[in-house]
Amino acid sequence: MSEREQYTPGPASGAQVRKDGEKWTLILVRELRHPPEKVWQALTEPAHLREWAPFDADGSLATVGAMVKLTWAGTAKVTEARVTRADAPRVLEFQDIRWELDPLDGGTRLTLWHSIDRRFISWGAAGWHICFDVLERLISAAPIVRAQTAAESEAVREQVKADRLKAKVEEENSPKKRFWDRDADGKRPWERPLPKG
Repeated sequence: MSEREQYTPGPASGAQVRKDGEKWTLILVRELRHPPEKVWQALTEPAHLREWAPFDADGSLATVGAMVKLTWAGTAKVTEARVTRADAPRVLEFQDIRWELDPLDGGTRLTLWHSIDRRFISWGAAGWHICFDVLERLISAAPIVRAQTAAESEAVREQVKADRLKAKVEEENSPKKRFWDRDADGKRPWERPLPKG
């Protein structure tokens, strides 16, 4: 796939949400055609994560106790994550994320458990769904390049701000439609015939 070839996400399905007190967990399952060892590498190694995950990692996530800085794609947001469980190639836990890899007919059933703010569940489900699509393509040696770098995202945000400001200024400077203005037929409201009935 070329760097900017059109990508169309497949249908989203299988998302679950669980609530335990005030804690919300998004659960997504994807069946991949690749063995757990290959999927594990994509989940833990910075060079692989950079290609599909919504964050860059400054180190491997494959070792319990590792402190890794995660920089979220398209932002300058950096968080530190401690790997709390790394049972290769079965279970990986860090920050508010848990991955489970179960062998399945030569492939892997990949389950993501993500503790997430209730307000962001839909956003998270959609984002992870696309990440899973990109992960599958990466492991299949047909990678999709991440759409935006942080600088590109910032440029898009600045353009959106500029467009909004321009629209606001145009609206403020455009003549307002007033009640007594003439309509398309050149008549004022009181010159129009009254509706019958």
